[in-house]
Amino acid sequence: MEKLTSPKVIEGILNKYDLHFNKRYGQNFLIDENIVRKIVEAGNVHKNDTVLEIGPGIGTMTQVLAEAAGKVYSVEIDKKLIPVLAKTLEDCNNVEIIQGDILKTDIPGLLRTNLQKNPLKIVANLPYYVTTPIIMGFLESELPIEQMTFMIQKEVGERLCAEPGTKAYGSLTIAAQFYAETEISFYVPAAVFMPRPKVDSIVVTLKKRAEPAIRVSDKKLFFQIVKASFLNRRKTLINGLQMNTDYSKERLLNALEKCGIAPGVRGETLTGEDFARLANTLSGE
Repeated sequence: MEKLTSPKVIEGILNKYDLHFNKRYGQNFLIDENIVRKIVEAGNVHKNDTVLEIGPGIGTMTQVLAEAAGKVYSVEIDKKLIPVLAKTLEDCNNVEIIQGDILKTDIPGLLRTNLQKNPLKIVANLPYYVTTPIIMGFLESELPIEQMTFMIQKEVGERLCAEPGTKAYGSLTIAAQFYAETEISFYVPAAVFMPRPKVDSIVVTLKKRAEPAIRVSDKKLFFQIVKASFLNRRKTLINGLQMNTDYSKERLLNALEKCGIAPGVRGETLTGEDFARLANTLSGE
């Protein structure tokens, strides 16, 4: 198989199939073989695993995944890349290529036969413009996912793994960590992509929890309170909640007092457990 991390090979493929990098789909191809293998290694992929790959591009990482996994399903939105993948992956008998939008693809139906017998892992170089919907969609799904490994924009990855009180900490942090254990695997410089993006990337792993990390009596209310607390980050907690919920100031102050939370702090100082106590208190009143 051709070394798909070679800029010369990539240019040859683009010319052969009359292709251009599609900005609409956020196409940036990796040109560093070591980084590709490090991502697959971070994905903890083994021969008894079923792997779902999102956005295989020309098949650079797919080839390495095929070596490591039992079965690989690669979902590619760009129709023009399907004939390229058919060629670059012709020797990979355990790879199935699906043309479609991952947000609209029936993943449970696609993976049904393999879900019953093999662990499911997701490995992907995600386009920046749909990172959050894809990640949250899988976190909230009923799929039996063991681990997700994503290469994404650095700032988004840092938000997923942030600690309370930091600049990166926010509603996305709490939502992700509600469903999964999050960890930064390593950073990826913009220089290892073709074309070179304007920002650096990061590889993060998310190990889905069997049960949410926090017990909440009303999940919808919990996430409403979290979101309301971060919509105006410079506002105090009480002001943010007043502005972005239907609760009266008196009721909010009463709930905060019961939870032992000072109304003058900012939302970024609260842990997920703090927000859960507050939501549970409001729900129980």
